[in-house]
Amino acid sequence: MPIRIENKSSRKLPAQTESVINSALDVLPREHQRGLTRLVLVDQINPDPRLMAHLNAAELPGLYHPRVGNEQPWLEVAVNVLLPRQGFFKQLAARLNYKLNLVSLLMSLVAQHYHLSFSHGVKKNQYERAVRAYIDKYFAIWRERNAGWRAKLFKPVAPYLEKMSRKLKQKYEAEQRRAK
Repeated sequence: MPIRIENKSSRKLPAQTESVINSALDVLPREHQRGLTRLVLVDQINPDPRLMAHLNAAELPGLYHPRVGNEQPWLEVAVNVLLPRQGFFKQLAARLNYKLNLVSLLMSLVAQHYHLSFSHGVKKNQYERAVRAYIDKYFAIWRERNAGWRAKLFKPVAPYLEKMSRKLKQKYEAEQRRAK
């Protein structure tokens, strides 16, 4: 059963938002989405009052609501965080990165659902690393499928750039160890 998308936001969303969401969910395996019933787009997330002491709701881009009683798990995405209304350049940067931010947010929420509900053997202190690895893996697949002409142009050069970045990272880490 596909995830139902509900738009409860008062803002006008960028064109093709629903198709971007569907393309992101198509990349993820169906068994990882099992049980998720809906994705709700809201202006701002209003979390449980018990969580308000730990969270700043104005900065919270998404929230995974796990299964509670008979209510199935669902996802909530805050549009005002993805598309802020302050400053021309902030709005422009947010519009340009909207698709990427939305896809990575959806993947992180589904990863939370998957690791909390289905994957066993992951300890609480390992969730963040597991979710990050999940996002990296499936985001690369999504990027491959939805690549534009720039990505196709630079694809042959990518392995060399990755190799160079690994060498620079090793060199940086070695300098950091010598500095201590």
